[in-house]
Amino acid sequence: MMDAIVLSHRWLGIAFCLLFAMWFASGIVMHFVPFPSMTGAERFAGLAPVERGAATMAVADAVAASGITDATRVRLIQRSDGPVYVVSGLSHVRAVHGSDGADASVEFPDVALAIAQDHARRRGLDTANATIVARADYDQWSVPNGFDRHRPLFRVAVGDAAGTELYVSSRTGEIVLDTTRSERGWNWVGSVLHWIYPTILRSNWSLWDQVVSTLSLVALIAAVLGAVLGVVRIRIRGGAISSPYRGWHALHHIIGLVSTVFVLTWIFSGWLSMDHGRLFSRGQLTSAEAAVTNAVPDWHAASSLDLQPLSSSAREIEWFAFNGSVFRRDRIGLSHQTLTKAGEPVRDRQMAFLDEQDVLSLTTRLAAGCGAASVITDNDDYPAQSSVPGAPVYRARCGDLWFDIDGADGSVLQRLDASRRAYRWFYSALHTLDFPVLMAHPRLRDVLIVGLCALGLVFSVTGIVIGWRRLRVTFVR
Repeated sequence: MMDAIVLSHRWLGIAFCLLFAMWFASGIVMHFVPFPSMTGAERFAGLAPVERGAATMAVADAVAASGITDATRVRLIQRSDGPVYVVSGLSHVRAVHGSDGADASVEFPDVALAIAQDHARRRGLDTANATIVARADYDQWSVPNGFDRHRPLFRVAVGDAAGTELYVSSRTGEIVLDTTRSERGWNWVGSVLHWIYPTILRSNWSLWDQVVSTLSLVALIAAVLGAVLGVVRIRIRGGAISSPYRGWHALHHIIGLVSTVFVLTWIFSGWLSMDHGRLFSRGQLTSAEAAVTNAVPDWHAASSLDLQPLSSSAREIEWFAFNGSVFRRDRIGLSHQTLTKAGEPVRDRQMAFLDEQDVLSLTTRLAAGCGAASVITDNDDYPAQSSVPGAPVYRARCGDLWFDIDGADGSVLQRLDASRRAYRWFYSALHTLDFPVLMAHPRLRDVLIVGLCALGLVFSVTGIVIGWRRLRVTFVR
């Protein structure tokens, strides 16, 4: 039995020691430079004030013009070519011009370039040398599935000193992603390596999922076998723990003993990042719950909201369905908005965010035994953030089932049953150390993450040396 463990660990270690080293090293990079994305602040900074006078259509007419029969959200934005309604359904999104309802998808590069330049100028970027780089479904930075409804994407090089590139949705004409030269460079040695994320593999989600999940599981098995051997081979001499090995083997043994708990929990939680519902629930609504939250509203009932005066500084207007009613959301600043409910006088029903009673009236339709909703605090064990800085996120507890709802736009952010709450600790807490006590002390958390990953990297390097020597001896023979 022990011989089988020794041989399994030896050859699995040789096969995976480089992968371990890559994961630890790239994990340090990822902690400081995440995968490129467009932040809410960046997106909002690039929005122009909406010229409502040029948008002559009622929201119900915009929905009808879009042809999307399951529309639950509509946004009015100002593009460089005029106001546009962006209509979103469960799986599709389409843009129509606010003046006549004509298709507002972006087919030509010159339109995409003008949209990107306008966005970049509002963010204070130099656009003198802006050019279209490509129009494609996928590239290294746009492979996540969240961009599927916007493909193909126009990639525009702004031409500024930071090497900024903007991605324009061909479906809506919105800027959905931005990257800089620095982000791209660091991510080649960060997220791309860590997630095994080459475009050719990641563009096929199911294949990528199987490859990374399998590699992670085999790596976990190798680590567990090594931990067993490490403990079994401990020697006690003169009341002190020692190793029977010498040289690099001794170093590998000692560092392995010191880092065993971290290495095992980190590799285990990394494997769980690829769980995707295999062992734990995914935090998504059931089909019955989704039918309630995504019920298509009577858009003609929103006619009273079409008459509501528009602030000259409003950057985005959104109509959304929540608990059978239609709300209009006027975004005036990144963290400043107003909500108005259709069918009620503006003076009686204008507010900044949804309140606890609004949330409770929805959640009682989702599950039985729901108590009053409470606002999630910054140091909550199960954190959730609104799409609007400073907006409340409400948690409704319905027995053992929890729902987190964004008070800014009514989105159900997560569904937490016992399985999902356990996953939060087994994956997120163990892999990113986002324990509330450490999140309250970010510098300490930084030091721990870098220090532990560096320890894991040194441990992996000793395995690389031992593996190389073993291979060299084997092949020489």
